[in-house]
Amino acid sequence: MTVNSPTILALDFDGVVCDGLIEYFEVAWRTYCQIWSPANDTAPDDLALRFYRLRPVIETGWEMPVLIKALITGFSDDKIIQEWTSITPQILAADNLEAKEVSTKLDNLRDDWIKTDLDGWLSLHRFYPGVIERLKITLASAVQLYIVTTKEGRFVQQLLQQEGLDLPPDAIFGKEVKRPKYETLRELIEKANTQPVSLWFVEDRLKTLQLVQQQSDLDHVKLFLADWGYNTQPERESGKNDPRIQLISLSHFAHDFSTWL
Repeated sequence: MTVNSPTILALDFDGVVCDGLIEYFEVAWRTYCQIWSPANDTAPDDLALRFYRLRPVIETGWEMPVLIKALITGFSDDKIIQEWTSITPQILAADNLEAKEVSTKLDNLRDDWIKTDLDGWLSLHRFYPGVIERLKITLASAVQLYIVTTKEGRFVQQLLQQEGLDLPPDAIFGKEVKRPKYETLRELIEKANTQPVSLWFVEDRLKTLQLVQQQSDLDHVKLFLADWGYNTQPERESGKNDPRIQLISLSHFAHDFSTWL
């Protein structure tokens, strides 16, 4: 590899490789209905669009039905953006709920949906233009490709297989690994079969990249913020002004590594 390409490429999945907003809303609404039993099980007309706009506040999947509850309850979009981390525990506490309980309900609903209507479930996901081709080219090269995500690894594998990409299970680090992404990056470097290691990490969450920055032993990792993902304009500006973080566009991502820098 040259200085203009990695030996290891680690990618987030949701918001970098795949756009699952439609599926997110649908499974979140179903979970919300199961937990809170609204009188009307048809979502209000503007709810999905508000949910899509606010998706950047979500860190892990269990928060999605809680976001819907917040919107239905009457929290404004601005308040959710500014105070989401304090709103979630309020909503959970009000109904004596645990995050794990919400997560289990959501995962079970998704599992049942996949078992009974796999084609319908898959159809609600869109891969960003040029990304699948970029992954196929990378897999055919000497670069080691990994997915590092908070989504369940089995869902990631299912979606990639639909696109003709068979990543081995040990190349997908999903929610089930139960550790911060920077720890997974550390492991990838430790077990790398090529020296020296040049690891590039593409993520759409600025906070995740900032956590990597705080690890002194990972200061050689190249960090990229995907400007097409689930982030806000202020986050993109912040990333752009950070010397450690490279703001990358989808058009550059889909082309040769030399265009990323």
